[in-house]
Amino acid sequence: MSGDNQSQEQYGVLLYYKYSTIPDLNSLFTFYESNCSQLGLLGRVRLAPHGVNVTVGGKLSSLESHIDAVKSISLFEGTDFKLASSDYPLNGKVAHECGFTSLSIRIVKELVTFSSHPLLNPPDVSNAGRHLSAVEFHSILQSTGQVLDKENATDDKKLVLLDARNLYETRIGKFRTPSVETLDPEIRQFSDLPTWIDNNAEQLQGKHVLMYCTGGIRCEMASTYVRSKGAGFENVFQLYGGIQRYLEQFPDGGFFKGKNFVFDHRISVGSSDADIMGSCLLCSSSFDDYSSRCRCTHCRMLVLVCDTCRMEGAQYVCELCRKHGKSIGSSPVSEDSKMKVTSPQIELKNVSSESTVSPQMPWRNGKNASSFKGRTASLAKKLKNIAEFVFIDAPHELPFIYQTSNVSSAIQNGPPPPSENCKKRFAWFVAPDFSGRRETNWKLADGPFDPHQYQQQTDGLDVSLAYLKTIFSQEGPFDGILGFSQGAAMAASVCAQWERLKGEIDFRFAILCSGFALHSAEFEHRSINCPSLHIFGGDLGNDRQVANQASKELAKAFEEGCSVIIEHDCGHIIPTRSPYIDEIKSFLQRFL
Repeated sequence: MSGDNQSQEQYGVLLYYKYSTIPDLNSLFTFYESNCSQLGLLGRVRLAPHGVNVTVGGKLSSLESHIDAVKSISLFEGTDFKLASSDYPLNGKVAHECGFTSLSIRIVKELVTFSSHPLLNPPDVSNAGRHLSAVEFHSILQSTGQVLDKENATDDKKLVLLDARNLYETRIGKFRTPSVETLDPEIRQFSDLPTWIDNNAEQLQGKHVLMYCTGGIRCEMASTYVRSKGAGFENVFQLYGGIQRYLEQFPDGGFFKGKNFVFDHRISVGSSDADIMGSCLLCSSSFDDYSSRCRCTHCRMLVLVCDTCRMEGAQYVCELCRKHGKSIGSSPVSEDSKMKVTSPQIELKNVSSESTVSPQMPWRNGKNASSFKGRTASLAKKLKNIAEFVFIDAPHELPFIYQTSNVSSAIQNGPPPPSENCKKRFAWFVAPDFSGRRETNWKLADGPFDPHQYQQQTDGLDVSLAYLKTIFSQEGPFDGILGFSQGAAMAASVCAQWERLKGEIDFRFAILCSGFALHSAEFEHRSINCPSLHIFGGDLGNDRQVANQASKELAKAFEEGCSVIIEHDCGHIIPTRSPYIDEIKSFLQRFL
């Protein structure tokens, strides 16, 4: 569109969503592709079996034509179309980040990603909280909850406001009223909200919960989740149409202070009240403009940095990362790294280590991160467009052990090579009698090689866990953990403490290859609620080091619906041929 046309044609932005069973996704996809293309609309259209979520921009006349076409489809009856005029998107960087430089139509599992468990089904929004219009919502805040209980004048339930948005949104605007408590979960992303609700349920139980978000769609999911908790969580209400409809009804802002963050080129929308709620990350001066798109160097969350403090190439650490001990010098994620927001790639933390001694040679110096990196080169190559692997050694350094060989003259028995010429060996778990001191010279093994010695290696978890916390603090963030053999047992132990370790060891999934479970209370008393992929040899898989049944028992320790299992016939390895590699890719794609 030329500059002249931009001034003559009024531009606008349209947002709407609809939860309804979609009988034919492909047909609806074709409709949006044809209609939006013909009308010149750009933005995002997300289609799922349970509904539609749309944010598009274009000429106001085109958007109005689009609304008429959508209304002609019966399943959109009752849809709230939020149409607002705006300036034409001039900031190319912002428009690109928000998806307003092209038309993106996708079929997805969830309209908004509510849970960090993409393997689980989303909540059923038919049980969502009661819708309140902007006027009703305002009246309740004004009367401190009395309007909710016209039928029960004696009800003394306390009223709380729950902001269902992310921290970078609530920084610049939120509801505030002296007589009602506002709960701000301070989350990085919406998928973190279920965990916050689980951990803070006592702040919601037995109370009237008023929930709000930008346009309403996130509250549908979040209110459903709160109500699913049962007795004491029934009284949940949500602002219908979100903050956007509220500000339209109350142009002076009403009880909403600051600006409403929006996910399009406008960045934020304010009221006639000029007060600024946000502040610069560095100097704390009043500031609420995200147009520079400054981000935390670790987690990539948007941060506010004023014009005076902002410098080209500078790195910033958000308040959440600071709480967890992150600083400028602790291995930031670079602009071009695989965690870049616009990149579809995942970074995996690989925690694999084996501590077994091979019976095939008189001596062998065992496993470390570099040797495992070589063994997984094929896997890394086939996943290079999806994942980046970071290899780390285990913390327990092991002695050099050798045993006499009965091999024929092809291998001559003799003294092992000098230990200083051998690579060090490490383990995540050690035998109970492990001294912790590494011998400088080789020592003769106490007995013949036992391929199942891992069953006796049960000590050292505390040291390994503390070590992993340091690694995640210095080199994180990471999306997942991949462990092989004993490394998988360590990764499983971390999964068992997933909720408890939040903020210290953060990840979204685990891949456990030839894994087994330690005999500990973590595995015996409750199932593990962490997304996981289990890869191990089947009954005829010829894995002679970790028994098939041990890996099966580990998979059973995870909640049903949270785990995916791949059984193969390739022995004690991670298979990289079809169909196994395709199943591994399919699992990772769920987290993109």
